[in-house]
Amino acid sequence: NIIKTWQCPHFKNQQMSNGSSMSEFFLLAFADTRDLQLLHFWLFLGIYLAALPANGLIVTAVACDHHLHTPMYFFLLKLSLLDLGYISTTVPKSMANSLWDTRAISYQGCASQVFFFFILMSAEFYLLTIMAYDRYVAICKPLHYGTLLGSRACVHMAAAAWGCGFLTAVLHTANTFSLPFCKGNAVDQFFCEVPQILKLSCSDAYLREAGLIVVSVCVAFGCFGFILLSYVQIFRVVLRIPSEQGRHKAFSTCLPHLAVVSMYVSMGMFTYLKPHSISSPHQDLVVAVLYSVVPPALNPLIYNVLRKVISWTFFNTRLSCCPGSWGWWGQRRGKRSQCWGSPII
Repeated sequence: NIIKTWQCPHFKNQQMSNGSSMSEFFLLAFADTRDLQLLHFWLFLGIYLAALPANGLIVTAVACDHHLHTPMYFFLLKLSLLDLGYISTTVPKSMANSLWDTRAISYQGCASQVFFFFILMSAEFYLLTIMAYDRYVAICKPLHYGTLLGSRACVHMAAAAWGCGFLTAVLHTANTFSLPFCKGNAVDQFFCEVPQILKLSCSDAYLREAGLIVVSVCVAFGCFGFILLSYVQIFRVVLRIPSEQGRHKAFSTCLPHLAVVSMYVSMGMFTYLKPHSISSPHQDLVVAVLYSVVPPALNPLIYNVLRKVISWTFFNTRLSCCPGSWGWWGQRRGKRSQCWGSPII
């Protein structure tokens, strides 16, 4: 059996009166043989090393190239930063466990994983919602683009996404780790995932966190509804564009974003809303990898920006990132760049 929960009577049957008496959790093992553990390590290492330079190049290029100082690329930069943190929250610990043949994670480490996972996941979904608004304004209201999505408005919206993510993370982490755990400390997932941690609680107080998850899902559905309405309006406008090339350019900036949103929503719904009767460790593990490991590596390719980034890296030598040469998003020596506020579609 390739996927196997670490079996140890010492902690599997361990009874805890409250969370404070628990010093560690044991995560789900990807494999029960050394060769498969090393295979998992190298596979995750490859994905991690693919995600780091891809997102790092986007951050560097957008920060240094004034031609990319537009709202769309500003939000892509923030998305890449979130992806870097997102994959770094779960993958390095999982790789270390496979490499050193252990399953343990400290109580504080587990709480930290939950906190950072929620703040990054929530902020990313809020940012995807903002990006849908950006595409709506760029295509449906292009004459108002510079007014509605100026530099200050973009900074405020990005800060709001981070703030809402922070609030969501604090509520979920505080609620989850205030519960008493008396059903052992074996988490049936390769990282500390809240639905799996709740299974260890022996108190009806877990319903409080379950209710909070339902509220979060409702907020996510509200964001998804806003995204869908935005794209209904976008498609109505795009289909009226007489030029086939114009329609293609508009769709090329919208469809990748819609694909990423659909992937996040479908995987999140399956993880947090599926009935326990259809739940299995194998299935949960595959879904967790699909929504927590794969997206940060694929997002740069889905958005088709790596080609522009690589072109900038090798051929554009006119720019530098020295402080003072370029100010904040299109400002150079007191003059605002003409490209800020002009929608790229």
